Amino acid sequence: MTGAEKAGAREAGVLLSLASLPAPHGVGDMGGAARRFAELLAGAGVRYWQILPLNPLGYGNSPYQPYSSFAGDPLYISLDALYGEGLLASAPRPFQRGTKSVAYSAVRSYKEGLLREAFRAFTPGEAFEAFAAQAWVFPYAVFMAFKRANSLRCWNMWPDAQKNWPADRAALDLAPFDEDIRFEMFAQYVFYTQWMALKRYANSLGVQIIGDIPIYVGIDSLDVWAGRENFLLDEKGEPLFVAGVPPDYFSAEGQRWGNPIYDWARLRADGFRFWIDRMRYSGELFDVVRIDHFRGFDTYWKIPAACPTAVEGEWVEAPGYALFDAVLAAAPGLTIIAEDLGMLREEVHALRDHYGFRGMDILQFTVDPAKPLTVGQGNAHRVVYTGTHDNQTIRGWFESQRLLWRLRLRARLLRAGYWRGPVWEKLARLALDSAAEMVILPLADCMGLSDEARINTPGTVGPPNWEWKLAEMAEMERAMPGVGRLVRESGRG
Repeated sequence: MTGAEKAGAREAGVLLSLASLPAPHGVGDMGGAARRFAELLAGAGVRYWQILPLNPLGYGNSPYQPYSSFAGDPLYISLDALYGEGLLASAPRPFQRGTKSVAYSAVRSYKEGLLREAFRAFTPGEAFEAFAAQAWVFPYAVFMAFKRANSLRCWNMWPDAQKNWPADRAALDLAPFDEDIRFEMFAQYVFYTQWMALKRYANSLGVQIIGDIPIYVGIDSLDVWAGRENFLLDEKGEPLFVAGVPPDYFSAEGQRWGNPIYDWARLRADGFRFWIDRMRYSGELFDVVRIDHFRGFDTYWKIPAACPTAVEGEWVEAPGYALFDAVLAAAPGLTIIAEDLGMLREEVHALRDHYGFRGMDILQFTVDPAKPLTVGQGNAHRVVYTGTHDNQTIRGWFESQRLLWRLRLRARLLRAGYWRGPVWEKLARLALDSAAEMVILPLADCMGLSDEARINTPGTVGPPNWEWKLAEMAEMERAMPGVGRLVRESGRG
């Protein structure tokens, strides 16, 4: 039975990192292309735009190793919008326009010069003062000013007075850092105002934003520097244990992410204040929050920091119920998607279902030509994806299989009634035809792109991870009518 015959299909969304949008200055931003993408989604009957974390990119340009859980990356600020507000004297010239990957260092260097010009032209007002009064804004600006003064080295390598500033602010005169501190606060204010304007515009079109937050934070972050009591660190500020997962589908040695492990006893003792603040702020920035690695709230893989891989470690229980009781009492309107992938014990599902969070199914992990095509059929309160930012594109995944496997899957799709279009379109239709309440398609899968459009390969660091972007808006313009047709045929429009 195909989508047009189904009565239970609900909503559809598209996954696209903000950085992957085509833009005139080398990286996707919150300007005209983002607004046009929201219009294209609305025109196709797509209700959700899922993004990747917007926090300042840390090690390896990964959005999952951010400098802060609250700050946004100024990389995504629209220079054209600054010019429109009169903060730039002339229209910014194109920079690396039409590229198919993000050259982070070059783009960041180009944009920072113009951001500083806009900063010099900026006059703070009441809105800026209200934003800057938030508890995280000034400490983050100090953190980044110190990082600049230390050639971006991690905070635990700074001079003692800077390293210990959160606990003893009076011990250091900040006057030499004043301009950098004010610049960082300005950049965060502009990021926030541009993002909220983009979100309001998308919402006005009927498109909701699904934000993505990592369960862990990076060691080189405001979160750890100013809240090291919340993490298992030694006296030098180095992690005693790090996060990751044991050997799995992605890696024979497991994944050693390197993020410090929470001191859950300490977090519980102060009522989970860090997590409450983090989730409440995410609820302001996004309509729906997807929490990466949800299983870590039930049990987490605790790797001794001295181990070079994730093979050694132990599963340790986390206080998931106590945490979410506190979070949802403080922020009752949150809508949460739980990334519940992998080999999980039943207690993870029980935790997810206790709070009514939607879980996830990945088509690439469930489709087997030797079995019936039943993706997403077991529980409608799910989100079905063809793949995520950690997967191959659906076309790349199919083309990487053995010939006999591909032939058998083609035959099974034909028997199920999927005749029209290339195989990756049929697989997208299969996901949309599932009983799941929500289906999210990465834009690369909507466009039938191969693995040149892959976002990230887990267990690896550096290029080409996180670098893929669209060269021109015309590519999306051509693809979205087809997406709209698939959405309408599935009954999700």
